Amino acid sequence: MTEPAARRRVEAFSRRRGVLACEGVPLAEIADRFGTPTYVYSRAAIEGAFAAYTGALRGRPSLVCYAMKANSNLAVLSLLARAGSGFDIVSGGELARVIAAGGDPRKVVFSGVGKTPAEIAQALAADILCFNLESAAELEIVGRVAADMRRRARVSVRVNPDVDPRTHPYISTGLKSDKFGVAYADTLPLYRRAAAMDHVDVVGIDCHIGSRIGDISPYLQAADRLLDLVDALAQEGIELAHIDFGGGLDIRYRDESPPAAAELIGALAARVDARGHGGKTLMFEPGRSIVGPAGALLARVNIVKPGAEKNFLVVDAAMNDLLRPALYDAWMDVQPVALRQGPARTYDIVGPICESGDWLARGRELSIEPGDLLAIMGAGAYGMSMASNYNSRGRAAEVMVDGERFYEIRRRETIEDLLALESTLP
Repeated sequence: MTEPAARRRVEAFSRRRGVLACEGVPLAEIADRFGTPTYVYSRAAIEGAFAAYTGALRGRPSLVCYAMKANSNLAVLSLLARAGSGFDIVSGGELARVIAAGGDPRKVVFSGVGKTPAEIAQALAADILCFNLESAAELEIVGRVAADMRRRARVSVRVNPDVDPRTHPYISTGLKSDKFGVAYADTLPLYRRAAAMDHVDVVGIDCHIGSRIGDISPYLQAADRLLDLVDALAQEGIELAHIDFGGGLDIRYRDESPPAAAELIGALAARVDARGHGGKTLMFEPGRSIVGPAGALLARVNIVKPGAEKNFLVVDAAMNDLLRPALYDAWMDVQPVALRQGPARTYDIVGPICESGDWLARGRELSIEPGDLLAIMGAGAYGMSMASNYNSRGRAAEVMVDGERFYEIRRRETIEDLLALESTLP
């Protein structure tokens, strides 16, 4: 990591003479250069957030595996790979991205309930760290593919501990009703089966209970259940090399006060040490907390539309650029890039897509005019990674800011890009 101590002190977004900037670059300069909508990321914020995890784990065996579904841009992955990050992947495509970005496959854990035989073979050929198994059927497929390839598959079991993370139901993953992981009661029999297979090596245990978790207590409940299984496995002679507590730590979108990474890690490490497992490698899979606060989506106001019941700001970004509000009813902080004097009015901020669900924010007090720039904050996670081409809209550009410099790390899609893979009938 370049100049880590200096980078950690840099605030990702701040106002300079009333104008919003990312690190040392005014956002209006980026919009003038690359147009809108455009995602803007702070290198310092990404590196600093990752360093908060690794710093809290210093002095003990550990690995932080960035959950790349949050943001899989090659530049983001490359920064984290250089910092020593591992990666939590959920598809063969994500594995290909890790390798293209210079990441180490031996630091990759493969999660997800629907790994295909082709993806398993791809991961075995790359010699990844381990598969996080999510069903008994998956174990059989992994074992069969490994046998066919004459390789050994390293595995852990993703345990579903039936712990309520008290988050949005769409991003809860650790309840009995969720599709993820192996039911707690079924875990020991599955480990016994895995330990007896010729082409499988049992190396760890994994748990991920959800996303946007705002306090430590659900993590500790899950950890206690996980450690009970570690003890039970040890009594049967199945010793594990690592314990993976997953990710899911919340960030501040509005008025949330989530714990710091060091607070979470400290509490979990104390649990592990108290149970006599301090020598095992501790693993975490953060995503949102690494990249979320580091990013913003720039949009320009096209139309100010007064209405009988509501006033609307029609901007050039839309639900295809940022799906979280439409999908999760998510609240995103919206800031004018340049502050205006004058009375504010209440607006719903909407896009041009032909859906009533195409909104980015509701009920915001703004003094605004057509042509003004808005920054939708906290958009570094699950923004561009969930974007689509709905209504034949090209996906946004992405820009990385590094101090006073900035780089286009993904160009805006053109209509030619969208049509390139299609053809008409003869």
